[in-house]
Amino acid sequence: MKIYNVRIMTMNEEREIIPKGWVEVGNGKIAAVKSGAPEKICAGDIDGQGKTLYPGFIDAHTHLGLSSSGVGMEGEDFNEESEPCTPHIRIVDGINPIDYSFEQARKAGVTCCLVSPGSANPVAGNIAAIKTYGKRVDKMLLATVGMKFSMGENPKLTYTDKEDAPYTRMAIAGIIREALTKAQRYGESIDKAMENDEDMPEYDMKSEALLPVLRGELKAYFHCHRADDIFTAIRIANEFELDYVLVHCTDGHIIADELEQEKADCIIGPIICDRCKPELANLTPENAGILAAHNLNVAICTDHSEVPIEYLPLSAGIAVKNGLPFEQAIESITCTAAKIAGIDNRVGAIKEGLDADMVLFGDNPLEVMSKPAMVMCGGIVVR
Repeated sequence: MKIYNVRIMTMNEEREIIPKGWVEVGNGKIAAVKSGAPEKICAGDIDGQGKTLYPGFIDAHTHLGLSSSGVGMEGEDFNEESEPCTPHIRIVDGINPIDYSFEQARKAGVTCCLVSPGSANPVAGNIAAIKTYGKRVDKMLLATVGMKFSMGENPKLTYTDKEDAPYTRMAIAGIIREALTKAQRYGESIDKAMENDEDMPEYDMKSEALLPVLRGELKAYFHCHRADDIFTAIRIANEFELDYVLVHCTDGHIIADELEQEKADCIIGPIICDRCKPELANLTPENAGILAAHNLNVAICTDHSEVPIEYLPLSAGIAVKNGLPFEQAIESITCTAAKIAGIDNRVGAIKEGLDADMVLFGDNPLEVMSKPAMVMCGGIVVR
């Protein structure tokens, strides 16, 4: 299949824009990206009619498929609140890909997203990158990309009500450190046993789940809003030499100079929301633009279902209205989002060898009235 007569925003390393070109798709992958027109047009090829082709949009932080609207507890799978430290739970076991929100994502051009546990637990479980098209989550899964850690109000409020730790931010940090230290020692015991041909330590599922984080194979995603929580996340990450991402980073605009020194990756959002709790007091739609101006990698998210996932492009548009350059806004929901997540070898650009996830727009994709003329996910036209 070919998509021809299109302007192509490749979002590749050179940020190349092809004024008039075509893309060939085969076996779910991008087989070729060319300027000009193909020599031969076949039945089933798509005439883009001069519209602009973008990579499929990526929402870098969601809880997609973890709840069913109007159902209540029976359909809520955000948080495992039975204990504050649950690194061993796998997010794919909670995702319902038949939920209507996946269709809403596709209608907006969102072809991939990161799905994370909620923020009730200091150590919450792993994070998965999945496609938004499919019936079976195992086939939609790109990769397990990280481990969720949570700072601030949410763990405090969850466990104070249960008369259990953590009551304070100190206890949140303590629970995270304890889990990481225990996993560190568990890993050392395994290495020692293998080197000396000794009995292996008793299997510890929680520590086992944290070993890839300590090895740098998975990133540590820290839910953090307030400046002090952001710095605590960085402090812990540096102590354990973790590859980390700051999620929400609401006060980031206040401490952007410090974050620039740390070269911290940031996922900003939700943007379309109010100051519904104390740690959101400094919320501003200028946040993404200020952080990007400090040379940081910035992705924009909806935090679905906090903000419905179909408003991801609009969220990026609001960031443009408040100082983020247009091209960087597109990057924040395509190539930069993919880079932060470590999935840029699969998605985030229109480039030969990547998955054929693309969206076609006749006008500005970040405007409220815009709708994609076509959405392709894995080489299949889904809208």
